[in-house]
Amino acid sequence: MAISSDLSLPNVLRRIVAAACELVDARYGALGVIGPGEGGLERGLVEFITVGADEETIKKIGPYPQGRGILGLLVTDPKPLRLRNLQDDAKSWGFPPNHPPMHSFLGVPIRIRGTVFGNLYLTEKRHADEFSKEDEDLAVALASAAAVAIENARLLARVHELAIVEERERIARDLHDIVLQRLFATGLALQILESRARDDAHIATGLHQAVSDLDDTVRDIRGAIFALNAYELGERSVRVLILALAAEARGSLGFEPRVHFEGPVDAALPPALIAHLHATLREILSNVARHAGASSVDIHLTANADLALRVVDNGRGIGGDPTSGNGLRNIAARASELGGSASVAPAEGGGTRVEWRVPFQPADPTAQLMRS
Repeated sequence: MAISSDLSLPNVLRRIVAAACELVDARYGALGVIGPGEGGLERGLVEFITVGADEETIKKIGPYPQGRGILGLLVTDPKPLRLRNLQDDAKSWGFPPNHPPMHSFLGVPIRIRGTVFGNLYLTEKRHADEFSKEDEDLAVALASAAAVAIENARLLARVHELAIVEERERIARDLHDIVLQRLFATGLALQILESRARDDAHIATGLHQAVSDLDDTVRDIRGAIFALNAYELGERSVRVLILALAAEARGSLGFEPRVHFEGPVDAALPPALIAHLHATLREILSNVARHAGASSVDIHLTANADLALRVVDNGRGIGGDPTSGNGLRNIAARASELGGSASVAPAEGGGTRVEWRVPFQPADPTAQLMRS
């Protein structure tokens, strides 16, 4: 009942370990989540939840285990294992410095639909020298209940994820069908007023600027709509990659850069070009965070005859040789490798403008499909 009372997966996993320790009277407990072992990698532990050791002890121990030694034995041979003394076993790798002493050991796998999700590791039986067969049976029974709780938590997380996707689609529809249409109507009305106000240059100029601002807003909203619809494209979407980098930069900049797209930036770009673009933008944003002292950054990505990335900040500007830093030299080298160019110059009104431009050559989608 305790482990099923919460449907947050991290909380469920911690409750499972705490319940196991209490059930078999163990001083320390852990749950190691097993990774898939894709791409030729061996299956190993990708997450390790512990109970019993305080935060200071955990920090002193260092990185969590990856699934070797006795812990790895349960990964490769998932069946209950009891040991009177861990360190007497031939497969034991020993403990790292600052690790608390552990002797008695009990490990059981947690299976979900026939697949091993992870293993429960329990050590240091409090009131006996070793864990009993009864302890093993109790831990196995708990592992079965834990599997149900974990599966329920994962299903709930998937439901929430699908709900987010559905909400994104609804927002995208509303932006397209309602907001954009109203902006178009407002823009047309302003254009009519502009044509009637040509005798007053001041009013005409203001109306023209308002129309231009509306055009920019429409482009931004179209980009947002595409990003919302591309939510499940992941790294295959250039727009999603750029938006993710902008969100990531909030931590170092203290604010999130504004992003502007123009043209078919999500055409079938060659993977090498996408990799260079991603690395270039990351380098530029890193330079801004380290040197500019800016309060705003605008990222413009345009796909026409060339693929052009322009990043403008309002910081302290450039001094000395703008290409003297390794980061800027790397940016220029990436552009040159692709037959393009890079430049750094003062921005209008202060700050710095970095422009990176390469030939725009979309990959052949049919060729890509044949290769895959």
